[in-house]
Amino acid sequence: MRKRRHRTRAAHAVVAAAVLATAGCAVGDRASGVSTGDRASRPSATPSPEWKHSPDSIAAIGDSITRGFDACMVLTDCPEASWATGGDASVNSLAVRLLGATGAAERSWNYAVTGSRMADLDDQMARAVRKRPELVAVMAGANDACRESTAAMTPVADFRAGFQAAMDTLRRALPKTQVYVASVPDLKRLWSEGRTNALGKQIWKLGICPSMLGDADALDAAAVKRRDTVQARVKAYNTVLKEVCAKDRLCRFDNNAVFDYRFGTEQLSHWDWFHPSRNGQARLAEIAYRTVTAKNP
Repeated sequence: MRKRRHRTRAAHAVVAAAVLATAGCAVGDRASGVSTGDRASRPSATPSPEWKHSPDSIAAIGDSITRGFDACMVLTDCPEASWATGGDASVNSLAVRLLGATGAAERSWNYAVTGSRMADLDDQMARAVRKRPELVAVMAGANDACRESTAAMTPVADFRAGFQAAMDTLRRALPKTQVYVASVPDLKRLWSEGRTNALGKQIWKLGICPSMLGDADALDAAAVKRRDTVQARVKAYNTVLKEVCAKDRLCRFDNNAVFDYRFGTEQLSHWDWFHPSRNGQARLAEIAYRTVTAKNP
């Protein structure tokens, strides 16, 4: 009987020790604000998608610049000379640099439309996502400033809403697709370079960017104010592109590299002296490639 009582007391002691040990763990976790159950049920952190420096497919959206307008012949699209997806060897487009000539022909798509403004970008993006590209290249905004007058330019708030809508359309369909965003070019510099050509100024009279290029030789106070107003609006658009892109972890803005590029007459179309020539398109491709492949944004 004494042996049984001794064994019983020993068993009770073991059980009590186990209970105290368990209680001690729970108390310790409560003291740190984390319970054992919380630790077991907490999901592991999901790593953020990493930027791919060599995406396998590309879709381009935007306006006449991305369509290669006036790069090959007067008042005509020339998508083969596009900085984004063109196959012209002299341009060496972003797609060719990333995918090779064959890959660019098979896995790059150009949905840009000449004359488009930011309000049109959402529809282009909706078409692009159907191809499920790994990279979307965006260049838009010049036509929002290139209006018949400064009063007709797209308000900055509307410009922001249009770009955000396009980004939302992309993210709803393709949360892991990367985005390269080019800044709006310096339209005032294009005016100052192109106005040196008499033929170019005649083409401008057909209606190319009248808010900036209208009365190209006028230097009176009203003309200077008009061009400065356009310039300020372009800078505001670029601020919007930077801010909206910064909110998306898979979006890279070119940090105003296109706007800051000092386009000369060699980089301008010799058909209209305003849109990029093949040489200008190649410079745009270089900027895009440098941004996409940079180690850090």
